[in-house]
Amino acid sequence: MRSPPLGFRFQFPNKLHITSSRSLIVPIRSKSSSCAALSVVESNPTNDLDLSDTRNSPTQVHEGFKRTPRKEMSRNWPNSVSMNEKIDENVRSRPVNLDRKERLRRYSGMLRDCASKRRLNEGRAIHGQVIKSGIDPDSHLWVSLVNAYAKCGSSVCARRVLDQMPERDVVSWTALIQGFVAEGCGSDGVSLFCEMKREGVRPNEFTLATGLKACALCMNLSFGKQVHAEAIKAGCFLDLFVGSVLVDLYAKCGEMELADRVFCCMPEQNDVSWTALLNGYAQVGGGKEVLRLFGRMRESEMKFSKFTLSTVLKGCATSGNLREGQAVHSVAIKIGCEIDEFLGCSLLDMYSKCGLAYDALKVFKTIKDPDVVAWSAIITCLDQQGHSQEAAQLFHMMRYAGVPPNEFSFSSLVSVATVLGDLQYGESIHACICKYGFENDMLVNNALITMYMKNGFPQAGTRVFEAMGDHDLVSWNALLSGCHGYEICNLGPRIFYQMLLEGFIPNMYSYISVLRSCSSLLDLRFGKQVHAHVIKNSLDGNDFVGTALIDMYAKSRCLEDADVVFNRLIKRDLFTWTVIITCYAQTDQAERAVKCFSLMQQEGVKPNEFTLASCLSGCSRLTALETGQQLHSMAIKGGHSDIFVSSALVDMYAKSGCLEDAEAIFEGLVLRDAVSWNTMICGYSQNGQGLKALETFWTMSDEGTMPDEVTFLGVLSACSHMGLVEEGKKQFNALSEIFGITPTIEHYACMVDILGRAGKFDEVKCFIENRKLEPHALIWETVLGACKMHGNLEFGEKAAEKLFELQPEIDSNYILLSNIFAAKGRWDDVRKVRTLMSSQGVKKEPGCSWVEINGQVHTFVSQDGSHPKIREIYIKLEELSQKLSSVGYIPKTEHVLHNVTDKEREEYLNHHSERLALAFALISTNPVKTIRIFKNLRICEDCHDVMKFLSDITNREIVVRDIKRFHHFKNGTCSCQDYCNHVPRVTIQGKKLTSKVLNPNGASMLSEDEYWNATVVAPPWCKFPVMPCLYGGHLLVGLME
Repeated sequence: MRSPPLGFRFQFPNKLHITSSRSLIVPIRSKSSSCAALSVVESNPTNDLDLSDTRNSPTQVHEGFKRTPRKEMSRNWPNSVSMNEKIDENVRSRPVNLDRKERLRRYSGMLRDCASKRRLNEGRAIHGQVIKSGIDPDSHLWVSLVNAYAKCGSSVCARRVLDQMPERDVVSWTALIQGFVAEGCGSDGVSLFCEMKREGVRPNEFTLATGLKACALCMNLSFGKQVHAEAIKAGCFLDLFVGSVLVDLYAKCGEMELADRVFCCMPEQNDVSWTALLNGYAQVGGGKEVLRLFGRMRESEMKFSKFTLSTVLKGCATSGNLREGQAVHSVAIKIGCEIDEFLGCSLLDMYSKCGLAYDALKVFKTIKDPDVVAWSAIITCLDQQGHSQEAAQLFHMMRYAGVPPNEFSFSSLVSVATVLGDLQYGESIHACICKYGFENDMLVNNALITMYMKNGFPQAGTRVFEAMGDHDLVSWNALLSGCHGYEICNLGPRIFYQMLLEGFIPNMYSYISVLRSCSSLLDLRFGKQVHAHVIKNSLDGNDFVGTALIDMYAKSRCLEDADVVFNRLIKRDLFTWTVIITCYAQTDQAERAVKCFSLMQQEGVKPNEFTLASCLSGCSRLTALETGQQLHSMAIKGGHSDIFVSSALVDMYAKSGCLEDAEAIFEGLVLRDAVSWNTMICGYSQNGQGLKALETFWTMSDEGTMPDEVTFLGVLSACSHMGLVEEGKKQFNALSEIFGITPTIEHYACMVDILGRAGKFDEVKCFIENRKLEPHALIWETVLGACKMHGNLEFGEKAAEKLFELQPEIDSNYILLSNIFAAKGRWDDVRKVRTLMSSQGVKKEPGCSWVEINGQVHTFVSQDGSHPKIREIYIKLEELSQKLSSVGYIPKTEHVLHNVTDKEREEYLNHHSERLALAFALISTNPVKTIRIFKNLRICEDCHDVMKFLSDITNREIVVRDIKRFHHFKNGTCSCQDYCNHVPRVTIQGKKLTSKVLNPNGASMLSEDEYWNATVVAPPWCKFPVMPCLYGGHLLVGLME
């Protein structure tokens, strides 16, 4: 047998695993190496050939070629012995005298057949038979071998064959480069192209096209331009294939201008060049340009494939152009394109990104036998569009259909579990991931970490993170993502610090997560360090990071820093505006919140429900009714009628004293949560409608809404204003015993207020001692207020001493004690308190009142002379004084706690800030409009009486909101029925019941006998009949208007 030339021989591996008694290797003669080339032929074609050892190769082969994932070749072939016997029999069955050319031609044909069908093992067997036959290969057979190995995915073997060829021409080089390009090894393809050039082989149009494909794969624009120049030099620039690949190269590298120029210079275009250009514009987000080009393509009557349609759909998805996407869908149906997995996934993506999840689902149902890609696409679509339950159901159907999920399916399903907040479902998906062998996949693990962290299970998230072999930045961000909850927010700074130690450079998402942790922790110091890091990494101009910084600074009460960050942002979107408005509203900067809202509108940013709710909250604090009414109309116009806006509107109207409007909105709510109920209960309580507050609470319980801490604050406050001591005790006990709510210091303060207003100071002392409330300033503030009301000097002094220890900087504590002394005529003690106050550097907050007229707020202080219309105001006050005297008004000068003459006291009372505000409102408003005055301190008893008289004299409704509550004055009466300024008593059958305290709407419990036999005598100051009444199942004594 004739031996093959030396150039055709390879070295055998050390061991050959023969699975049959018949070997493929024929005996080797002493001077022959006819079977050396079998190093590229497997002894068992069903196993992969180990080609990692290339030390004996004449030329260094590329050991570490990078490959993109590709579908595995079909390996369902018979074993090597039977295959080789078949091939051998096929050759031997021919006439023995076949000439050499005929045999070479047959072998080449068989290799071409293997290459076209991607049958690597059969090609290796043929290669072995060529060696056995001892035939000397010609150039065509050499090229066929290179081509077969290259197209069957064994580029390393193809390279070895090329290295042994006696003469390597352009065809063999092109075949080898094509093999590497087909496997996604663009860089290696470029290297081979360079090597070919160094050997002096001139490329043809096919080589140039293949080299350009390699450049496109590895995004090597610079070398691609050199190949472009080579194409022009070789006269191949006008070749259709070269031109199409050039368009694809420039498009993929984002050089759309160059791609356009090449495309226009082509003498003719085919669907490949059109699709390449379309794909380039789709990748850079040029949706409109994609549609324009597609229109030109249709006008040119160019036939297009489903790949072209898929590219156009990608452009529609990128630009969110639903109408054109639907038109492309109709074109696909019109030309008879089968909606297979490829085109179906593009349609799914388009409908998904245009927000039509159910249309995407309809497309999915038309796909015959959808593969895992289509299943994953629809599950991801439903997940991203917020249809998490449907996505979970589809996964169940996918498994039922026998389609095994991949890493993309699982990552979407874990995201579904994250959105649902269903930890049990997430754990079951985790188990399924392990079952299918994806527990080491980074994409899946990152999704699992996010799921566990955001569902409040950081231990499991940390375990998944630690079990990962490698971490990327996404892994660290996933670990940070759930660290802003109050329970685990302390982990955020530690994780961020560890991430920096391991050399990772944080990105936008890293900074947002750690800044949210700082916001929850109120850790200003670490937040400022993160801010410095943000500036260092040039992300201080990022809008999302800037918004997180604003939130961090605002929650840490550094509003100036928050303002600086906000003003530096270039693009301020709705979310950013909402954050800064909310920050101002929550930090008692309501005026700035409203101002920011106006600026936002000037910039053309439309508010959403959260923006409106935050701004309405600001209006509630500012009591800016007219601005709130404008926001109300804006909410109606914008269709914002959700629970957030509605609750904010109820709160705004209630705090502005417009209870009827608040009731109307509350009654119109379809769904009422605890927040809306609480708002209404507290609104009634603040506006002196205590019985309505309790009635609303009972209705809330009947409708099955569970009360919370805020609910009971409103209820207890209502009991305090009404003097319902027993009811207050009952509700306070129910707070913990029935509803399992731990009382806060505010609840304890309400209970102290209930007992203190009723004058039950012995019970107050016992309550404070038993509950161990001595260290809390709020408790003693409440006690001091009650002592002021009842003139309890001894207990008041004790409360003041406690407050001077706990809160020496609060001015109201000194003022209340001073007023108690002044009411008793102890002026020396008054001076001592004032001196102590001055020595502590504490200044009294001046009393002021303000009124809103035509959208502008006018503020007045006592004895004010600065207002532009002060002359008209004083004239109006003089006029009102005369009318007051005519109806028997006598100034209560004892409430002027200054050691001055009675004349000076009368003058002082007449120029209190609330009277100045009232006079200005009377000369500035419509006679039928309600006057609303707001005061930063409690209204004095004399001004309270004056407001009652003037509401009757002027026939105007006057609403005064002081620091404690609302007073609605109408027809000579007040909604508080004077309970805020008097300690009423009732007499039943001639017996004075000092323990039964009366208020406007009800009093303490009476027995049934007392109820039917009672003769109730009103106190002297009361101008209204007093009678017993039955209310809410309770027997009460009340003042009935």
